Amino acid sequence: MTLSILVCPHCTQALTPEHKGLRCSNNHYFDRARQGYWNLLPVQRKKSKDPGDNPEMVSARRQFLDLDYYKPLADQVIRLVTQQLGDVCNAQILDMGCGEGYYTSLWQEALPKQNFIGLDISKHAIKAATQRNKNIIWLVASGANMPIEKNSLDVLSVVFSRLMPLPMASALKDDGLLILVWPTSRHLIELKQVMYKQLKTSQYDPCVELAPLFSMASKQTLAFEFTITLAAQLFTLLDMTPHGQRINTETKASLLQNLPMQLSFSVNIGCFIKRASI
Repeated sequence: MTLSILVCPHCTQALTPEHKGLRCSNNHYFDRARQGYWNLLPVQRKKSKDPGDNPEMVSARRQFLDLDYYKPLADQVIRLVTQQLGDVCNAQILDMGCGEGYYTSLWQEALPKQNFIGLDISKHAIKAATQRNKNIIWLVASGANMPIEKNSLDVLSVVFSRLMPLPMASALKDDGLLILVWPTSRHLIELKQVMYKQLKTSQYDPCVELAPLFSMASKQTLAFEFTITLAAQLFTLLDMTPHGQRINTETKASLLQNLPMQLSFSVNIGCFIKRASI
């Protein structure tokens, strides 16, 4: 692990270790939380009192992901990172919007010679992430104002999280790799067909938004099916997605009648290279 690329969220000066905390040249000081993470999210950067996923969503996400239905996605990202880095060691890899750390932890365990940072705006998510892996720097911070030195990251991963092209490009080295994962219209389609009378097909294409700052190296679709057999598994899946907030009693009953339910996992995985002029 290395703290060398962290910067102060107030003034962007480099942070250096001091006793059990971090301090910048302007004397801004940050304690390490008892659980082992760093809170680098100033109050004035919060858009709400408690931003990001709440404890219930974090718990649901952890319970569902620990079933390893989505592990093929983690494995595919490991292959892409390995292909990008080759024999390089001590690369700086940041997972933006890391949530409770499922993917970040699997990546670090597979690539122990690299340096990993997990960043999320939810304090509850990061607290849960610290329980997974002590070999990762966990940060409560904003992706829009990442407390990361400019041009310092070798790889930046964004899995099911908000796209922020300029901060992403700023943090990456020239020719650094952005790995972006976003759902296709087929992702969990079976759930949507039960829940909604009319389905809207998303036209979202991040490639257009990224084009001024990144060039696309590759794009692939990862698709497979998995089966949910238990009601508890179904509801943890729903509770970790926006769909869970839209379910009424009637819809829940309809979903339960469909168990066991075969579901489609379907995502796009895009690899983008930062343009050197940024």
